[in-house]
Amino acid sequence: MGVLSAVSAWIERRQQIRRLFQDDARQLIERDPITAYYDAQRAAARARFAGDGQGFLHWAKVAAEVARISNAPMNYEIVESIVDEEERRARLSLE
Repeated sequence: MGVLSAVSAWIERRQQIRRLFQDDARQLIERDPITAYYDAQRAAARARFAGDGQGFLHWAKVAAEVARISNAPMNYEIVESIVDEEERRARLSLE
């Protein structure tokens, strides 16, 4: 495997990952355009508190993509409350 094929494979993998989070963002927007951003933030928070680093990064990218392509409201205070709620839920599940 030469350098060119290695770079080509890496680019293809990055494109696959990008398509995956773009598809998830579109699905959330189709399901409910008003809450799509918050749904992605909630999924990111759940992944974060579950210790799923890859899941967290995926859903954070989905949230960013929703923000980029959607006209949905994005209120940081609501995001903070979602994260607080998910953190409480994670703590309760550990007890």
